[in-house]
Amino acid sequence: MRTPAFRLLVLATTAVTTAGLLFGAPASASDRTPLPGSVPGWAKSATRAGAANAADNVAFRVYLGWAGDAAAVASRVSTPGSADYGRFLTAAQFRQRFAPSQNDVTAVQQWLRQAGFDVGYTPGNRRYVQAEGTVAQAAAAFGTSFGEFKVGGKTLRAPEKELSLPAGLPAGISAVVGLDESFALVQPSAGPAASPSPAFVNAPPCSAYYGEKSTATTPTPDGIHVPDAYGHPNPWAPCGYTPSQLRSAYGVQQAIAGGNDGTGQTVAIIDAYASPTILADVNTYSSRHGLPQLSGNQLTQVTPPGVYRRPQNPKQDPQGWYGEETLDVEAVHSIAPGANIVYVGSPNNYQDLDAAMNHVVDQHLASIVTNSYGFSTELLPTGYVKPFNDTLIEAAATGIGVYFSSGDNADETDGIAANYPNATPDWPASSPWVTAVGGTSLGVGAGGEYLFETGWETGRSVLTNGTWVPAPPGEFFGGAGGGTSRLFPQPAYQAGVVPNAIATANGARPQPMRAVPDVAALADPNTGFLVGQTQAFPDGSVRYSEYRIGGTSLASPLFAAFVALAQQRAGSTFGFANPRLYAKAGTSAFHDVRQPPAPMAVARVNYNNSVDASAGYSAPSLRSLDADAVLTIHVRDGYDDVTGIGTPNGTAFLTALG
Repeated sequence: MRTPAFRLLVLATTAVTTAGLLFGAPASASDRTPLPGSVPGWAKSATRAGAANAADNVAFRVYLGWAGDAAAVASRVSTPGSADYGRFLTAAQFRQRFAPSQNDVTAVQQWLRQAGFDVGYTPGNRRYVQAEGTVAQAAAAFGTSFGEFKVGGKTLRAPEKELSLPAGLPAGISAVVGLDESFALVQPSAGPAASPSPAFVNAPPCSAYYGEKSTATTPTPDGIHVPDAYGHPNPWAPCGYTPSQLRSAYGVQQAIAGGNDGTGQTVAIIDAYASPTILADVNTYSSRHGLPQLSGNQLTQVTPPGVYRRPQNPKQDPQGWYGEETLDVEAVHSIAPGANIVYVGSPNNYQDLDAAMNHVVDQHLASIVTNSYGFSTELLPTGYVKPFNDTLIEAAATGIGVYFSSGDNADETDGIAANYPNATPDWPASSPWVTAVGGTSLGVGAGGEYLFETGWETGRSVLTNGTWVPAPPGEFFGGAGGGTSRLFPQPAYQAGVVPNAIATANGARPQPMRAVPDVAALADPNTGFLVGQTQAFPDGSVRYSEYRIGGTSLASPLFAAFVALAQQRAGSTFGFANPRLYAKAGTSAFHDVRQPPAPMAVARVNYNNSVDASAGYSAPSLRSLDADAVLTIHVRDGYDDVTGIGTPNGTAFLTALG
């Protein structure tokens, strides 16, 4: 089973401010401005495999910062009570007030051409200049050398010393993004013309609703009677909740039936690549689950402009992202079946996701944007954080709400972010300009009723010689990301809501800091969502199939869809919604997600070959819910760093936000 919200590792980038002198002849080393932090943490002498091929292609973007205090405007238009609240700028107005000057862009373009690069696309908001050339040209232009390094079973290119720029370039340059290959660490390498995703099929027994089948009454298909845990039998995991079950449990079924279905709203989804079967898959899924077909232009797929002309690095994974796109689109359509969906697919699995976000914001393709990807740490070079954060500020100023999965590895203390201090939230979820969506485990009853919700923090034990090993709750096996930022001070909307013990948890700074997440929705794969997708089976067939899935990459599009319903009801656009959301913290608008009164778990079995019983079944496993004993983040009453201020509570949520 896949558990998305992909673990993206560090892209070496950096920030810089240079002197505003005219540039001419090549500068000496003493005249250059270094770009600190531009060598990725994995590019170490111990892992160096040799020099990079000087003739290899490199593609990158030189970012320029905003020309004024755009953040102040973004804050005013997003904060209830402000005289400017809801008075969003148009894209044209924002460009006029804050975009880098054309003179600065021209200066960067001229320098890049002088350095021998092919200069490509610059977006309408003049955020960056795209360029490409060879490793040799990049080494000369940025005053470095490039090596190849063994990391994660791959050989990847990176600069061997900090980049630098010649004097005379515009002072507004804020970052250079894309000169290393960290993005290739996201997924196993695959060619650009990938086949459909490898198939996964739920193995029996599984339940049509929470508690339908239990270990007391239903053995495994191969006759194993699963023992009790926590002193009692436990339910078999649901097969995957359907759209009607989620709408019922979250209390929006009646509203949707009455026409409050997201009509007139547009939700943008940003992922990588584009599934060639997405429309057919969603419509097949819709016909099976009582949803309207996607008709006309209700689903559009967009490729951002500025695709590099030269061949891209083949270290990509389109297959892995097909399922992500399918999940995101079907989740949005299930909750907001009347909403328009704009799918924006980056041409590769990391390097251009920042450009895709900029395109959505600059072109104002939607008022709601959901993103199911993120770094496994926020401790990144400032050159990546700042330009992306600048894009998020433009989004807020122009009335676009951006939602990000909080991550699928809890507080990161299991070592995924091994090069960084432990206990860290994920980026971009930790930006104070996004709504970070955490995750829950959800119980839906036989009649679609809301039984319970607790934080998604899974512990796994495997049945070994008749005993659960390790003893429940077992080993940590995935959970919603969260924690306290080391980068961003506490935003005003969290003051008085986030407990001081959480706001100061990391101890890195004395003042309160940004806490993650803000809100939550279903994410636990063990109480997950049923999706339908065209998949490749071991027998060589390619066909539509349905399976259970989860992750905070489910929670983010679900919550975005709830916001689409609320915006339709309100008859207005919320834009950056956090101030509005936090104003309703502790009210009936949200389910306050709490710890269960006693330990809970579900049992499950998988096929050994992922698709059928021909190779037998895995040993039964016990998945303990809200198993947070080893984590630094915990579910608690009120705000917590697993589920934020809670999950949407039906009509009360829709009305309160209106």
